[in-house]
Amino acid sequence: MLERRLYHHIDWALLGAILTLCAAGVLMIYSTTSDPTRGVASRLYITQLYAIGIGLMAMVCTLSFDYRTFTDKSHLIYLGLLAVLLYVLFFGDVRMGARRWISFSSLNLQPSEFAKIGVALVLAKFFGENRGAPAWTDLAIGGALTLVPFVLIARQPDLGTAVTLVPVLLAIAYVAGMRMRVLGLVVLVLLLATPVAWQFALKDYQKTRISTFLDPSQDAKGAGYQQIQARITVGSGGVTGKGFIQGTQGRLRFLPVAHNDFIFSVLAEEQGFAGVLVALGLYLFVILRALEAVRLAQDRLGSFLVLGVLASFTFQVVYNITMSAGLAPVKGLTLPLMSYGGSSMIATLAGFGLVLNVRMRRFTN
Repeated sequence: MLERRLYHHIDWALLGAILTLCAAGVLMIYSTTSDPTRGVASRLYITQLYAIGIGLMAMVCTLSFDYRTFTDKSHLIYLGLLAVLLYVLFFGDVRMGARRWISFSSLNLQPSEFAKIGVALVLAKFFGENRGAPAWTDLAIGGALTLVPFVLIARQPDLGTAVTLVPVLLAIAYVAGMRMRVLGLVVLVLLLATPVAWQFALKDYQKTRISTFLDPSQDAKGAGYQQIQARITVGSGGVTGKGFIQGTQGRLRFLPVAHNDFIFSVLAEEQGFAGVLVALGLYLFVILRALEAVRLAQDRLGSFLVLGVLASFTFQVVYNITMSAGLAPVKGLTLPLMSYGGSSMIATLAGFGLVLNVRMRRFTN
């Protein structure tokens, strides 16, 4: 459990940056969901506040117990995760053509968001217990441990969340000693498999998203609409922005689901380039501070765990921001800590609880 002497080693600067991004997200959700005709906002921002509260409780849980306790039980956590994902695949709630959620009264849980933590834990334990560079068999086992939840999540279908598991594997395997030529071979295989995936793996709507990303104007009122509106929203903010609750693209619903996937576009519209720089600076600070926790970790196990959590977080941040700017295909990936979404918020805060845990316990035996 958390000893009093460890309290002084909590990274308060990292925690402060995380909470600042959460607060900015709540403000943007309030602004985006406010009704310009009546001057009132929906209750989504209140739901987000509840999610932050639950997420902070989850952070306290992952912070209080020694991270080695979680990695020792990682196989049980991983198997439990697979069981829940299987349950969702057959009995989960269907919304907008996807089966991704489990309903508990008024609470809707998306288990795939927690897969990133489960995979980071099990891979950290697996590669952390092995000394030296991982052999081909180790990489194959690590790949299999990642592939199983990847397939279960992709079948929901939720390819965006499934892809966030890949950086976890690559980051941990690379730091564990995977040679660059192995990584190059993996990239080559993926490139060679692209035509096969295009023909047999990708669904029609996924192919449409990719083609409209290359030329949104070919379907400006359909598949390319979100991307065009996202670019307009970002560009309309200028240097200083239109002001809080003064944006038009999100509030007037020109940009669909602006409070979720495109919250960064709304930030750019209302706060301008200056607000974007502040947000990017906060995200960069969080990433660099977490990287410092990797360096300060007492053992390989802690380093790999932090890196696994951070790899998924960084990938999601970079992809969402580039997508919001119209520089990447539209995909249902939220911006961690800012976008509306209870499961994403809880899972992200729980993951950073592990990051704080590793850094805090660097002086323990």
